Amino acid sequence: MNKRTGIYIILLMASQFLSCYSFKGISIPPDVTTFFVANLETRSTAVPVSFPAQFAENLKNKIRNESRLQYKDVDPDISFAGTITDYRISPVAPKPGESASINRLDVSIEIQFTNTKNDKENWKQSFKHFADFSANENLLDVQDKLLVTISDQLLEDIFNRAFTNW
Repeated sequence: MNKRTGIYIILLMASQFLSCYSFKGISIPPDVTTFFVANLETRSTAVPVSFPAQFAENLKNKIRNESRLQYKDVDPDISFAGTITDYRISPVAPKPGESASINRLDVSIEIQFTNTKNDKENWKQSFKHFADFSANENLLDVQDKLLVTISDQLLEDIFNRAFTNW
């Protein structure tokens, strides 16, 4: 075997390997082609008014951009519904007699995933993430930035729970 043939075989094997492997690890059955995301409900009065709808829209966009599924609001194959169960600001590691120098914004979301093609894949799970900010900062000044950080992680966790077999 000459050098050119060896390189050709290696390239052919590499292309075969890459064509059957997904680096994202997404696993969606072939018969599942559509999805729906309902606007989130909220159990907390502190949640910004626009956050539930924005989060739902971001989840729709993530699924559209990172899977082959098409959005459908009537009789979808899979659907997501959820509730913001906690939205809280708390001091991080306060010491007696001293104020904390860092505050934490915690957001918890409970998601219900329904697969109409396979009931065994249905689940309900809580997801929680946080972002810290200086106690010297006003929450209203940093809230949008914090929510982007928290949302990105929550979206990744929800997407991975729904579509990966890790």
